Amino acid sequence: MPQRNRTQSAKLFDQSTQLFPGGVNSPVRAFKSVGGTPIFIAKGSGAYLWDEDGNQYIDFCNSWGPLIHGHANPHVEGRIVEALRKGASFGAPTRNESALAHLIKDNIPFIGKMRFVSSGTEAVMSALRLARGYTGKPKILKFEGCYHGHVDSMLVKAGSGLITFGSSSSAGVTQAMASDTLVLPLNDVEALTKAFQEFSQELAAVIIEPVPANNGLLLQDLSFLQTLRGLCWKHGVLLIFDEVISGFRVAFGGAAELYGIEPDIVTYGKIIGGGLPVGAYAASTEIMAQVSPEGPVYQAGTLSGNPVAMAAGIAQLELCLRPDFYKELESNTRSFVSRVNAHATVKNYPFELVSLASIFWLSFNGKKHITQAEEIDSDMSGFNFLHAFLLDHGIYLGPSGYEVGFISAAHTQADLELAAQYFCMGLDAYYAK
Repeated sequence: MPQRNRTQSAKLFDQSTQLFPGGVNSPVRAFKSVGGTPIFIAKGSGAYLWDEDGNQYIDFCNSWGPLIHGHANPHVEGRIVEALRKGASFGAPTRNESALAHLIKDNIPFIGKMRFVSSGTEAVMSALRLARGYTGKPKILKFEGCYHGHVDSMLVKAGSGLITFGSSSSAGVTQAMASDTLVLPLNDVEALTKAFQEFSQELAAVIIEPVPANNGLLLQDLSFLQTLRGLCWKHGVLLIFDEVISGFRVAFGGAAELYGIEPDIVTYGKIIGGGLPVGAYAASTEIMAQVSPEGPVYQAGTLSGNPVAMAAGIAQLELCLRPDFYKELESNTRSFVSRVNAHATVKNYPFELVSLASIFWLSFNGKKHITQAEEIDSDMSGFNFLHAFLLDHGIYLGPSGYEVGFISAAHTQADLELAAQYFCMGLDAYYAK
C-alpha cells in the first residue's frame, strides 16, 4: 500500500491541539473514529482536494454535502466574488435574500414564507420553537438515529422502553430539557401509533430526517412516512422534515418532492448556501406568521440573509434547476454504486453501498435493508481499514463509518471508475486478511 507523506498535516494538527478542543472545530474531523491524523486541506477544485502536503484526492465528502457542483464551481465562485466586492455584510435587507427565497418558493409548492439563518442547527432550533409557539404544546417527538444538529432538546437518546422520554446524550443538556423530547425507533408503525395515542395532546411536533443520513443511510419504508403524515394530521401535531442534508440533494424539493409528502415545517441548510454558512426554515404563510416581528415567536440573527451567502445560494440553485440535473447525478451514482456492489456480490463479501439519489453509505452489514440505527453492526473495523486504504490511494471519505458519501456534478465518469476500482481493491485487501 502506498504511504503518502502527511508531514505538514501532522505538524498542523499538533499545533491545532493547543488551540481547539481535540484540535478541531467539529468532532468528527479529529479522525477519532478511524484513527490516525486528520489531513489538513489546502484547496479544492471540481471533484478534487489537495492537502497541505500536496496530495490529491477524489473527494466524496463534499464538505458533508453542500458542494453538489464540486469545489470552486466557476458559476458559484463568480457570484461570491461579485457580491463580496459590494460588501461582506450589512445587517439589513438586500435584494439577494428575496431572489434566493423566490428560487426556493417558486419550486416548492407547500412553502408560503421562510426565514434565513446561519446553519442547519439554527434552522432546527427555530423550527422547534415555532412549532411550540404555534401549537401552544410543549413536547417534541424525534427518532433514534436521526440527527438534528446540536440543539439541546435534540441531543437526547432513547431510554430503556419502546416509547420513552429522552435522556441526555451530551453533558450540559439538562434532564428537564431532555424530558420534553419523546424518542422512538425509526420505521416502527406500532410504536408510532401508540405514542400518538398516549401523548398527542402534549405534542407540538414530530421531527424526522425523511432520509436519515447522519447515522448510516437508514432508508425508511414509504408506508411509515405516509403513516406519520396521516397521524400528524389526525391529531393536530405539526410534522417537521429536517432536510438539511436531503433538501436540494435527492431532488430540488428534497424528500418532500421525492416521496410526495408535504411537511408542515421544513428545515434546510448545506446546499442552499453554495458552500457558505446558511440555513433556513419554512412553512405555510399561516404558520410563519407566528415569527417575529409579525408574531410572538422570537428569532433573530446578525448574519441571517448574509448577502454573500445568498449570492452563493442563488448561483448554486440555478445550476440545480438545469433540465435533467438530478436525473444525470443519480445515474452517475447508480453506475458507481453498481460497479462496487457487483464486485462484492461476485466475491460474496458482506458489504454493500446503499444509495439514494447522489448519497451513498458503506454498509458492512451484509445485504439486509437497515432502517434503524440499532441494526448497524458497531464493529467498524471494515470501514476503518477501507478508509485508510482509500486515503492512501487518493480517495477522500468522511472519517466515520456512520457518515454518508456524496457524489457531485463535478465527478467525471473517469473519476468514478477509478474510485470504484480502488473501492474493489480495498475490499479485496480487507477480506483477504
